[in-house]
Amino acid sequence: MAETSRIGVVLSSGGGRGVYAHTGFLLALEQLGIPISACAGCSAGAIVGGVAASGTSLNVWAQAISAVSQRDFWTPDSLPRVVWQLTARRGRGYTGLSGTGAAISFCRRVLAVQTFAQCRYPFYAVAMSLGRARKEVFSAGELAPRMMASAAIPAFYKPVQIDGDLYCDGALIDLAPMDAICCRHGLDALIVHHVARRHDRTAGVETILGSRWAFAEISARVLFHRRPWYLSDEPLTLRHCPCGCGAVIVVIEPDLPELGWPLTEGGPRVQQAAAAQTLALLQPLADALLTDPRTRLLVQAGEPAGNSAHRAPVCAPGLP
Repeated sequence: MAETSRIGVVLSSGGGRGVYAHTGFLLALEQLGIPISACAGCSAGAIVGGVAASGTSLNVWAQAISAVSQRDFWTPDSLPRVVWQLTARRGRGYTGLSGTGAAISFCRRVLAVQTFAQCRYPFYAVAMSLGRARKEVFSAGELAPRMMASAAIPAFYKPVQIDGDLYCDGALIDLAPMDAICCRHGLDALIVHHVARRHDRTAGVETILGSRWAFAEISARVLFHRRPWYLSDEPLTLRHCPCGCGAVIVVIEPDLPELGWPLTEGGPRVQQAAAAQTLALLQPLADALLTDPRTRLLVQAGEPAGNSAHRAPVCAPGLP
């Protein structure tokens, strides 16, 4: 492998299914011998990305989530408390059904190190600042609360308080935070694993309301309604970095099984599907990725290295 080959990874939001899918994806990269120089994650991607960046063995992490209990990530208030909060207090101060303490504790237990500074490569987690109504990119401080802040779905989870501000799910503002690492770390290639749900736009209101956990379905549609510029209708897409830095964007959008609530059954099947598809898609590109991705990848895919047709004003050298 050329010493100058620097590969970054972006892990998108994707709910509970995304946790298993990103785990399978990273296991496949490990099997292919593709190193990671920097990583950014949003929501589910922040959870998995933080664990991997901390140095926890992916096999250990896979075992942990295969045996995870619902009480490790979901501790909703009792029905009487919810009723009291919404009636007697008229919703004052009530921000979500479940606290985040159990999920943060679970993250702390599986992390190999506890801070961003101790990670084996640069890691970034994206969340939504409620106090400032803007995107926040965490890159310093304690990992676990910031990972969970990125994954705290509004109404389902109470926001996470950090340094006097409240934070919730980064998917509200950025499904896959490419700008956190692409040009900031001089990458030759950036692999985006995008697993946010696609929705049938032809489905009527009756279909949505008739689904199990309709509230969750509505929330998912609000979070994942938009399609980022870098996606196509194919499972594998190659792009140029839109800022012109020369990095190649490799986008994987796998076709995965659904994972219903409470997100503890069927996870290994999602993980295996993500791993298998990643191996099938990246194996033919592995040599180019590891040696000279800037000049070989797009040529190998049949596109001239200088083609700028897919550029868009999205990626910038600095953070917001």
